[in-house]
Amino acid sequence: MSAEKLQKYLIYTLLILLTLLSLLPFWVVLVNATRSAEQIQQGLSLLPGSSLAYNWQALTSKGFNVFQGFKNSFVIAFFSTILTLYSSAIAAYALTAYQFKGKNSLFALVVGLIMIPPQISLIGFYQFMLRLNLLNSFLPIILPSLASPATVFFLKQYLETIYHPDLADSARLDGAGEIKIFHRIILPLMKPGLATMAIFTFVRTWNNFIMPLILINDAEKYTLPMLVQLLKTNVYRTEFGSMYLGISLTILPLLLIYLFLSRYIIAGVTAGGIKE
Repeated sequence: MSAEKLQKYLIYTLLILLTLLSLLPFWVVLVNATRSAEQIQQGLSLLPGSSLAYNWQALTSKGFNVFQGFKNSFVIAFFSTILTLYSSAIAAYALTAYQFKGKNSLFALVVGLIMIPPQISLIGFYQFMLRLNLLNSFLPIILPSLASPATVFFLKQYLETIYHPDLADSARLDGAGEIKIFHRIILPLMKPGLATMAIFTFVRTWNNFIMPLILINDAEKYTLPMLVQLLKTNVYRTEFGSMYLGISLTILPLLLIYLFLSRYIIAGVTAGGIKE
């Protein structure tokens, strides 16, 4: 075997091992969702158990409204992701394609906002929403997604690597307006970058716990992370299996979103590597 082939096999082996290690925590959670509390306490196992039905019954008997939680989490995550991607794409395009006074200062402000922890504004934001009478609503959770400095920064850096002024100039010569140029040319061009940020944004908003916990009091509007932390256990028995099942239900949609959007990332990287 040549040295080149040996090196290739070693690289593939290392990548496979890293992939398995990254998937192992997810698999353990899914497996524990099918095991009983006694089996989980006995130690780690990679083989599924036979207590899935019992864990589901124990989970739903504790007031864990799975379908309502899915609906609430999906509404928040979906609309937050759409608003974040669209508004950030417009901002990134403006900072990349147009020249105007104060452009560099504005971009520096965007970078500076990334460094500010969102937790320091929780009290002020809560008081502001209280005065607007928007508590116990999804709006104060979704609308702030219009301003996402980290997404703007990423999309601007991505757009600078693929954007060429001739694309917009050619469209203007054909009579296209700025809005049409953005929707017909720029957005399709940004698909890989948008898919990447869609994954991160959806995961972040799906797992968001602090903000809904502060703003929502109605149990019918609880998200899945809120329902998971509300799982009650009695004094004599802790239903670890049902708790793992609740956690698994919050993970599965994220895996599906990643599998769906990852093909756009791969397609974008492949297209970028082809010389025409």
